[in-house]
Amino acid sequence: MPRRPRIDLPDVAQHIVQRGNDRQPCFFDDTDRLGYLQDLREIARQHGCAIHAYVLMTNHVHLLATPTAAGQIARMMQSLGRRYVRWINARHGRTGTLWEGRYKACPVIGEAYLLRCLRYIERNPLRACMVDDPADHPWSSHRGNIGAVDDPLLSPHPAWQGLGATDAQRHQNWRVFVTDAVDANETETVRAHLQRQRLYGPEHARQAVEARLGRPAGPGRRGRPCRQSRGCADAAVENAL
Repeated sequence: MPRRPRIDLPDVAQHIVQRGNDRQPCFFDDTDRLGYLQDLREIARQHGCAIHAYVLMTNHVHLLATPTAAGQIARMMQSLGRRYVRWINARHGRTGTLWEGRYKACPVIGEAYLLRCLRYIERNPLRACMVDDPADHPWSSHRGNIGAVDDPLLSPHPAWQGLGATDAQRHQNWRVFVTDAVDANETETVRAHLQRQRLYGPEHARQAVEARLGRPAGPGRRGRPCRQSRGCADAAVENAL
């Protein structure tokens, strides 16, 4: 059975995960992690992708990125993956694959949904019991998004910028948002949409994307979809961003 094509739209953020093959480590030391982030910064710029959030775990990576054109996320991930594998194999005297096949990605539409997704990414080390505070994990975007460090990899998303009138307010509000208790249903919902590679956003955005692409974008409701012109569908997607 052919693989379902990813939902890939310009100027729509994507939540991305790439795992080590057979859940084996993809980072062996801090030099590996630093090299990956340096490559990510360079390659994301080359392919027109803005990075809003990231976390490097032992055997997988989460990213939140927005492309300016369709296809740019795929090109970024392919270029990054190949370069990093060549470097790791040479550095550690290993051969063969490092990644578990294709990365997974789902589009994220709507400010509230995007902020929840960003929070999910930065809380990953906390859920894994690696740290007691997301700020204690040095290999994520959290320190940059709370203003503790200057992270040149990050490009603030408009949803994050809406957290306050100044950077100081945004940093403080983001810190509170991430460290507050999170409903388990929210965490599971974000995870499920990513694993199924389905759009994470409000119902009207899902319907608009389905009308635009002519195929399912999420679990949705049963029954025949309403008819909608391509122009109206594109406008609905833009309004939901």
